[in-house]
Amino acid sequence: MPVLITVKIRDTVKAGKAMKNSEVNEEISQGQEDQEIEQTAMQRAKDRASAARWNLDIAVFLFAVVIVIIILSFQGIGLEIVAPIAVFGLAMVWLCGWRQGAQLYERFYNEELAKLKYEQIKTTKETIEDIVQKAIRERWR
Repeated sequence: MPVLITVKIRDTVKAGKAMKNSEVNEEISQGQEDQEIEQTAMQRAKDRASAARWNLDIAVFLFAVVIVIIILSFQGIGLEIVAPIAVFGLAMVWLCGWRQGAQLYERFYNEELAKLKYEQIKTTKETIEDIVQKAIRERWR
């Protein structure tokens, strides 16, 4: 994203020190860019974590709960015993999935934030490099 720079000679007072309007606009624009990067990283991390939350471990655990419930039902165990076991098993599956999703979200958020900041720095460096190359070409003409 390009940094918004306006050239004005008039000074603006902000936080007790005098700054040119271009510096104020640049700070505001940079803060908005950082906020947009964090929002993008949060959304990408949330999407990745929700997709990875239900992995093979959770599926095997859920399958084991279902097998235990079926075995207890066929053995003639009463519903008043099987139902709480089923509810406990499903609650454990949900809790394990939720915990794993939270851990993955943290990891994915840090990865996405680092990736987006690197892309921003890379783009800024490329932009500066392009400006310098254009200036050199114009100087040689």
